[in-house]
Amino acid sequence: MTKRDFLRSFTGLAALPFTPLHNLLQTIEGLPADTVAREEAFWESLRSHFTVTNDFIHLENGYYILAANEVMDALVNHARTVNRVSSYYMRTRQFDDKLAVRKQLAEVVGCSSDELIITRNTTESLDTVISGIDWKRGDEAVMAVQDYGAMLDMFAQQARRYGIVNREVELPNHPQSDDELVSLYEKAITPRTRLLMLCHIVNITGQILPVRKIADMAHRHGVEVMVDGAHAVGHFDFRLPDLGCDYYGSSLHKWLGCPLGAGMLYVRRDKVKGLWPMFGDAGFADDDIRKLNHTGTHPVHTDLALADAIRFHQMIGIARKEARLRYLQTYWTSKVRSVPNIIVNTPAYPARMCGIANVGIRGMKPTDLAKTLFDRYRIWTVGIERANVQGVRVTPHLYTTTAELDTLVKALRELAA
Repeated sequence: MTKRDFLRSFTGLAALPFTPLHNLLQTIEGLPADTVAREEAFWESLRSHFTVTNDFIHLENGYYILAANEVMDALVNHARTVNRVSSYYMRTRQFDDKLAVRKQLAEVVGCSSDELIITRNTTESLDTVISGIDWKRGDEAVMAVQDYGAMLDMFAQQARRYGIVNREVELPNHPQSDDELVSLYEKAITPRTRLLMLCHIVNITGQILPVRKIADMAHRHGVEVMVDGAHAVGHFDFRLPDLGCDYYGSSLHKWLGCPLGAGMLYVRRDKVKGLWPMFGDAGFADDDIRKLNHTGTHPVHTDLALADAIRFHQMIGIARKEARLRYLQTYWTSKVRSVPNIIVNTPAYPARMCGIANVGIRGMKPTDLAKTLFDRYRIWTVGIERANVQGVRVTPHLYTTTAELDTLVKALRELAA
């Protein structure tokens, strides 16, 4: 028995034939992304690059996604390498290596490396901006009730501390047009508004918002724009400059596939000087984004493994990832949208969604639905109950099979009946 087989015998991990990624990619070379999205044999083989449990069907990947085995192996090697020389590495190599990874990450999102820093997660990134603004009593911020709870909490803290006013809008789950969404945010803006926060993709429903149109509108009113992109980087194709925002945060242990504890913050170059650092650091100029990145002594092997995650991500290709994730979502939602008592809280229009969706059963609490799906069908999701969103969030990933989604569809149909 190999070491891997021994461990799997205890943990219920799926054992699959393994094909090196380079060889696997050769089997789909030249095929359009939409065609590859339906090549089940390819994705089944790719599944062998992840240690996927057999104990349950994992459809809550949005919290954080399994890193590929290649990336996890690299993480362990980086940790051992750093540990071998300890302080020598930290004092001589740490910052050069981190800069090299920053440059690779900047290439992924299409910005300059001097506008981007590596953080621990989206919350840290956006809190750095929210706490870094020199708020005055009576200043206003605009956001949605569907935004991430930690960000709403941070704005509430600024209201208590500085006397700012927070104005919340409620997003429709199925908007009729981009203009409807732009108008919704615009109506909340007043002459006192300083910052508008919006999601790139709403974490609880999977709705993709027209960020550029909303940002352009806000800028016409003299309002800065901060985007919560926790679920966007590595999920679907975009370039930060095309969004027209001033600030952007994301978690890289989600769809980019980095091990836990990596995020990013983008600050447009001309906005860096105006932000106060969360932690004092006299080592950088006011217009140097690194002033916002005082991390102290932290596990640098996670930063190093980010380069390995980027490499794995780029080998598969963002076009293929986006096409597969959108295909998986539409595969199961299309089978339940018209079923009585089933409510899909995610738009069906392709430009407004990708891999994330939210589904509810009429008359059933989301937490009860999530518990029933797990206890009765061994399907792992998360219940969401906020504003007009009542359901469970379903987030498949590249290693998810259509057979697993068929099990979800069967379960939802039975519960709805």
